Amino acid sequence: MKYVLVTGGVVSGLGKGLTASSIGFVLKSCGLRVTSIKIDPYLNTDAGTMSPFEHGEVFVLDDGGEVDLDLGNYERFLDIKLTRDNNITTGKIYQVVPHITDAIQEWIERVAMVPVDGMEGPADVCVIELGGTIGDIESMPFIEALVQFSCRVGPGNFCIVHVSLVPVLNVVGEQKTKPTQHSVRELRGLGLTPDVLVCRSTSPLGENVKQKLSQFCHVQTTNIVSLYDVPNTWHIPCLLKDQKAHDAILRVLNLQGSACFLVFRNLFGVLQ
Repeated sequence: MKYVLVTGGVVSGLGKGLTASSIGFVLKSCGLRVTSIKIDPYLNTDAGTMSPFEHGEVFVLDDGGEVDLDLGNYERFLDIKLTRDNNITTGKIYQVVPHITDAIQEWIERVAMVPVDGMEGPADVCVIELGGTIGDIESMPFIEALVQFSCRVGPGNFCIVHVSLVPVLNVVGEQKTKPTQHSVRELRGLGLTPDVLVCRSTSPLGENVKQKLSQFCHVQTTNIVSLYDVPNTWHIPCLLKDQKAHDAILRVLNLQGSACFLVFRNLFGVLQ
């Protein structure tokens, strides 16, 4: 089993869920079977016990589980059927604690092996989204568990995708890399080193901005993806494909993927 961890930095609401869904989409289009897990570091056992004014709308799964709306994105983008166990919360983990980081790792490993696409046997890749923003105190047990887990599964089986913000100050009119630099530094300080950097911005990243991010975040320019604002969420997998994000992830995971052309041709037909 291969794992892709999607984390977020600088601010919340960057679109980690859509990024994770789109990563799963492009990996599936390369012939891989994909499953997903969402980690929500809040004390409630599920999203149904939270105020919609604080959390937003919930998504109801086939087994009746009330979960984060991102799991709905996973199901739509990947054409899979998830269960309530695919949504990990602090409240669920604390109910089974003898050792919290061990419990988190065991939960991830167990759920990742459950087929969700109607086929027999486990998927090839599990995309894990860590909710919240790097540095949030409530995420710390999950981050430590994921650090331990990445060491346990070993190199070539774990890819870290960090989603960050590259803002533009209207006064100077240039894309600023410092927030992302600080976010990556904090992520590294916690024991996780990003393999792929996904940069959210209002417009495509300039080449000089990519070079600067590569230099100060220690990520190859080929592994830096510009996810700028688009009018339709289905354009996001296209942006990932056009910038060969799937190739970067496959290299980290020591996987060889096919060209993804057929699925994307069909997708472009839908968009048109």
